[in-house]
Amino acid sequence: MKVKDCISVVTGGASGLGEACVRMLVGGGARVAIFDLQDERGTALSEELGSSVIFAKTDVTGEESVQSALSATIEAFGGINVAINCAGVGDPGKLLGKKGPMSLSFFNRVVQINLIGTFNVIRLAVEKMVTNTPNEDGEKGVIINTASVAAFDGQVGQPAYSASKAGVVGMTLPIARECADYGIRVMTIAPGLFNTPMLAMLPEAAREALGNMVPFPKRLGNPEEYAKLAEQIIENPMLNGEVIRLDGSIRMAAR
Repeated sequence: MKVKDCISVVTGGASGLGEACVRMLVGGGARVAIFDLQDERGTALSEELGSSVIFAKTDVTGEESVQSALSATIEAFGGINVAINCAGVGDPGKLLGKKGPMSLSFFNRVVQINLIGTFNVIRLAVEKMVTNTPNEDGEKGVIINTASVAAFDGQVGQPAYSASKAGVVGMTLPIARECADYGIRVMTIAPGLFNTPMLAMLPEAAREALGNMVPFPKRLGNPEEYAKLAEQIIENPMLNGEVIRLDGSIRMAAR
């Protein structure tokens, strides 16, 4: 599938990795729907990028919200070829903190957004994609999910986050196997330490120290580098059913 002229939805598309994907897609000639809860940022980005972009305020955990956003995309652009799932939260929390055990509501919220939200968008987007006219390879659509190296190297304070991202990793292959019957590819990217809003709240010294943990290159990843991999996944039909670590070969320490 070519980026040019494809119709894409990007969850979490108003900032960070998602915004980089939106810009990559538009730069390559695609039409894009931004699914995000950030009204101001989503609207500003869509206005900046012009008529090839719409913003749909979307709660990825809600069926009606996602259905409505998908319908708005189809109404605006005529279909959906690509869905990139970048929406997520990285809230830290220890199993046993100063106030006692981690609350189930905290754990559930992280899993609901990162894992259930991703699955919700996949299932509803695939329902739309199966009606597409296949290309010469029989391809009708591409799904790209966002996991994390925390799925494999979870640190102290990340049980909820690691569990949610491990769930995304775990469902990639079975969903890809099923979607192969529909002409839809499914891939997951597991980023390492990237320069996103999740890390923006840290002091510069802390961000520099995190970057120095990466074997090479010794810096935080740039969102544009995530978007470049997403572009290659869209355009390379042999990439399917796999999780790609995009992490400078980092393996996270326990703390």
